[in-house]
Amino acid sequence: MATLLRLCRVKNPSCAFTRNSLFSNAYADSLSSSRVEFVWSSDLWSVVDGAGRRRALSVRRTRGVGVRAVFEEKTAESKLRSEGNEKQFTSVMKFGGSSVASAERMREIADLIRSFPEERPVIVLSAMGKTTNKLLLAGEKAVSCGVSNTADIEELCFIKELHLRTVDELGLDSSVISAHLEQLDQLLKGIAMMKELTLRTKDYLVSFGECMSTRIFAAYLSKVGVKARQYDAFDIGFITTDDFTNADILEATYPAVAKRLNSEYVNDPAIPIVTGFLGKGWKSCAITTLGRGGSDLTATAIGKALGLKEIQVWKDVDGVLTCDPTIYPRAKPVPYLTFDEAAELAYCGAQVLHPQSMRPAREGDIPVWVKNSYNPKAPGTLISRARDMSKAVLTSIVLKRNVTMLDIVSTRMLGQYGFLAKVFSIFEDLGISVDVVATSEVSISLTLDPSKLWSRELIQQELDHVVEELEKIAVVNLLQGRSIISLIGNVQRSSLILEKAFHVLRTNGVNVQMISQGASKVNISLIVNDSEAEQCIRDLHQSFFESGDLSELVDGCGNGSASALESN
Repeated sequence: MATLLRLCRVKNPSCAFTRNSLFSNAYADSLSSSRVEFVWSSDLWSVVDGAGRRRALSVRRTRGVGVRAVFEEKTAESKLRSEGNEKQFTSVMKFGGSSVASAERMREIADLIRSFPEERPVIVLSAMGKTTNKLLLAGEKAVSCGVSNTADIEELCFIKELHLRTVDELGLDSSVISAHLEQLDQLLKGIAMMKELTLRTKDYLVSFGECMSTRIFAAYLSKVGVKARQYDAFDIGFITTDDFTNADILEATYPAVAKRLNSEYVNDPAIPIVTGFLGKGWKSCAITTLGRGGSDLTATAIGKALGLKEIQVWKDVDGVLTCDPTIYPRAKPVPYLTFDEAAELAYCGAQVLHPQSMRPAREGDIPVWVKNSYNPKAPGTLISRARDMSKAVLTSIVLKRNVTMLDIVSTRMLGQYGFLAKVFSIFEDLGISVDVVATSEVSISLTLDPSKLWSRELIQQELDHVVEELEKIAVVNLLQGRSIISLIGNVQRSSLILEKAFHVLRTNGVNVQMISQGASKVNISLIVNDSEAEQCIRDLHQSFFESGDLSELVDGCGNGSASALESN
């Protein structure tokens, strides 16, 4: 039987063997025997077949030919390989809060999963509906309401009623979530007693949403004949930094998650239902969260850990759109995106994906589908490593409101070094994220990321402190009520994009106060007044996606098609 062989050498600085020395040694040993079987240490050499499995190498001396490496096929091993392929996951399916917001929606999602009988998916769920927001509000009210009044907090009553009603409508026993509801009661009483809500406690508080939604959904799937098993992400290996409310996943997560999910699935096949958004701090061992929308990151991390063929992110819109449909209802789905474009869209304020969710997918080169759980037949958006950009001009327009802009001017900056370092060290010391930056010889203009600031009082307090510190080294002009309009597209056509964009803005009498082209080369950002931003978005969309003018210049303005080229 012919077998494809590949010889693999693992890098090891202490190893002095080469390919030639290996085979010369093998030949010398084989002279003393008509057949010698070798097993080398895994840190030296291994022989792998076309399916990626380690195989036993037999070395034979043949008169007049020399040494030949041969394999003996084993029927039992082939059978095991076949069975193993049947016990491997094929995809990740992530469903957001609106997709599991009620019993009716959970039934529809269960039917959707069952409509793909050939798939062996891992399911990642968010909390039901607006549960996360309600939990945070309940925690904030508990700080000042008093221990005896926590049971009457409106948001707590809403959460209990929603989850108990859902359990009842799905025909499940309330014991599925009763323990978590009791623990939530006790936590809110503890917050009321301590009269404080720390970031660590916030993460523990919001974790109840995902913990309950996954338990309800797993129980329902089992009830309708689909064997499912619930997992809390913080118990299966999601290891993160201890940056509560905005933690990062650590590399140790990937092998830990793969080992846990694969081993249990092989021994007892069941669809895993995993909590999105959550992890465990590597030092504190406390529950952490991955930031708003972090369930997307959970899904792509699982996809990378298991080496799956695709990741599906199910939302309440028909994929990634050309702009926010609440601003301009005629927004169109974007059929194809690159990982870079998708990441830039998320960082610039698009609500469809978590900003860091593309990183694991890019590293694993796993395509990501963004689909609509309310409209499963819609094509959706495919996000991949590359796509055809030959006719692409603009992909999407993104708006980020309520931005603060700072103009920092210093005549001492001319010809001096270290000024920029001083400016950014101030933001680092105060823990404030800078968003868009533009510089000249004597000035810096930048915007501050509002997502890093917790409340209106804290925003103003922090801004006053920033200005006070910056005024020690420069003249500072603080401008509030600004918006960032980000044009995501093919910056190889930046002149065309800017020509049309500035024509639209001039027609509307809008002055651009700052412009920046991102280092990623797929983003041009314009800063305008908040009051002008939405009309600008509508007019820009009409000009780029509906006028037809661009098609005359680039032989058709499209969003490109998936690239058929694969890198080596």
